[in-house]
Amino acid sequence: MKKTILVSGAGTGIGQSTAKVLADKGYKLVLLGRNKENLEKTRSSLVEPSDHTIIAADIRDAQALKKGLDEVKPLLHGVIANAGLGGENQYSENDRWHKIIETNLTGTYQLVEEALPYFAAKEDGFRHVVLVSSILARLGVPRYTAYCASKAGLLGLMRSWAVELAAQNILVNAIAPGWVNTSMAREGLAAMAEHGQREYDDVLQEQMSHVLLGKMSEPEEIGELIAYLLLQTSITGQTLDINNGAVMPA
Repeated sequence: MKKTILVSGAGTGIGQSTAKVLADKGYKLVLLGRNKENLEKTRSSLVEPSDHTIIAADIRDAQALKKGLDEVKPLLHGVIANAGLGGENQYSENDRWHKIIETNLTGTYQLVEEALPYFAAKEDGFRHVVLVSSILARLGVPRYTAYCASKAGLLGLMRSWAVELAAQNILVNAIAPGWVNTSMAREGLAAMAEHGQREYDDVLQEQMSHVLLGKMSEPEEIGELIAYLLLQTSITGQTLDINNGAVMPA
């Protein structure tokens, strides 16, 4: 029997690439995201598109998550909590703090908690939760207070769930990517360029100069790391860094 994995933020970027990697490895997928059209594009690109289902819901809306899961009633062997919101915020009337925190941290909390009742039985073997955090959980960046705080918060959330769910044979881990070649990364670089009144290529070159290998990861590489975590039975409560040597935590 094929195992079923829920992937949030599956319409674009890391989520879309992770879905393709997992489908190629024989998993059935529940593709979750806000934009149904993007989810349909992802599904149509996968091996055996009819194997995979779609839930169009915003992870900030617990009732929408509950309704979507109830309609699909998946038998889950894992959740990849990838959906998130990037970009800057500053304390002002138009501060994006609440929107970013409610998406990246509260939304992830709601998604996993709503999905847990649909997990396969303990006797079915180990099940997995993987949270997609960020290198910015370990670094401070000007004007990214909400993003840094939310991604650091995911690591605390991960550790707490790892302790709480271990007795149920549910392993909970996080990954912390550095620069990944996605539209979110390119938008971030463009914002840096605009803020500093500089050329995009100059900002890109400067940022890559802080990376040991001098490059971004491809989103498929993130998907492969996630696929590895879904196979192992001895790692829980850990954060795996994938950042081309930009940061080397002790």
